Amino acid sequence: MADAKVIPFDDDRSRSGGTSRPARRRTGAGGPGGGRGDGSAAPVSALPGAQVPEPPVAAEQVVREPSGDAVDAEGSTGGGWERRIAGGLAFLRRRVTGDYDVDEFGYDKELTDQVLMSALRPLADKYFRVEVKGIENIPSDGGALIVANHSGTLPLDGLMLQVAVHDNHPAERHLRLLAADLVFHLPVVNELARKAGHTLACAEDAQRLLEMGEIVGVMPEGFKGIGKPFGERYKLQRFGRGGFVSTALRAGAPIVPCSIVGAEEIYPMIGNAKTLARLLGFPYFPITPTFPWLGPLGALPLPTKWTIQFGEPIPTDGYPPEAAEDPMLMFNLTDQVREQIQHTLYKLLVQRRSVFF
Repeated sequence: MADAKVIPFDDDRSRSGGTSRPARRRTGAGGPGGGRGDGSAAPVSALPGAQVPEPPVAAEQVVREPSGDAVDAEGSTGGGWERRIAGGLAFLRRRVTGDYDVDEFGYDKELTDQVLMSALRPLADKYFRVEVKGIENIPSDGGALIVANHSGTLPLDGLMLQVAVHDNHPAERHLRLLAADLVFHLPVVNELARKAGHTLACAEDAQRLLEMGEIVGVMPEGFKGIGKPFGERYKLQRFGRGGFVSTALRAGAPIVPCSIVGAEEIYPMIGNAKTLARLLGFPYFPITPTFPWLGPLGALPLPTKWTIQFGEPIPTDGYPPEAAEDPMLMFNLTDQVREQIQHTLYKLLVQRRSVFF
């Protein structure tokens, strides 16, 4: 019988598809078991006409990315870019044809995830290097009201808070922010805010969102907090009349205090051009060390290091329905939330090494 043709496991020519004839191996004349003369086992020969299995690929030759694409040692992927391009084209087609959903408040989840979050994420991760603590205090399902301090001259803290909740929560929950009237009077900003899930800061909208099981964010300081001078940084302003507490009580949703450190220093406000602000219809017109002196370049925020910490939730479902009308209860809960946020701010300020690191 003629010697059978075998494909050795260390022969690369079988993988490259070459037509060169594989080398033959001769069996040794060693012991009775057909072994080699040197004591090693003789190579196993395939039967004529039998299919020889392909040699196994070493584990280090192929790496699987989370997406499932095969990646070789050089890092090239198979089909990953094609799927991304196809997904992008499908997204554009849905945008053009209007084949997408928005809720009753104008929230566009697909646009928020695919575009708005992708645009804000580098600012949060690379520029401000936001560190998130206590994310486990936000429930995995059901409604909750996040109450945070407000600062920074421009409301970037609300946007960074939105990214922090979505990207760090295990359930990737979306934060629905309550915004001031001015936001919805500005062109372009109005549409983007609606698409991102923001809604007017009124009790009716907030209660409706909480009853729908959404995470709602509110910053009770309002313009008093965001427009305060640099010398009063991290000193909480008045929290209004406690309307957010009444809303949480009516919906039976827990209140999650939130403290943000780092936003106060992005635009150090050293002055306020009140006359110009009145002419433009703004609550204030900031003057900083770089704006308006450096023109558009002065509008670039300083790359401070941010920390966002979510405190332990304050439950409200144990109160009777008429508790929402009790002014003393609302005052006590509002003061409790405010004191918890202020205490955490002081604690984080003591712990941080530098404004920028």
